[in-house]
Amino acid sequence: MNDTIVFVYNADSGLFNTLSDTAHKLFSPETYECNLCAMTYSALGMKKEWKEYLDTMDIPLEFLHRDELKEKYSTEVELPAIFLKSGKELNLVIDANAINECKEIADLKQLINEKIQS
Repeated sequence: MNDTIVFVYNADSGLFNTLSDTAHKLFSPETYECNLCAMTYSALGMKKEWKEYLDTMDIPLEFLHRDELKEKYSTEVELPAIFLKSGKELNLVIDANAINECKEIADLKQLINEKIQS
């Protein structure tokens, strides 16, 4: 299998953006625009439960920010989103609505298991 799971955050890359996003999540989490990031990262980095889950996956993983998605794949969709990349083809498998309905990492893991891991 030459597929890759591509996770795309609804945030831009770079140190300033990372610091700004971290502050936003801390001080005003209800208005933070990326539920994927909010669920899987704390102010100290990737949450242990999420890292352990990712480590169990038998498929390559790629993590991108909004600006990197546009630059690398010339694709625009509502974010956050999870894609399955087969060769050079990028296919949306979990859209922003589905990710935003998740309340905790367990919900996200179940969604990924249903849509991708099966």
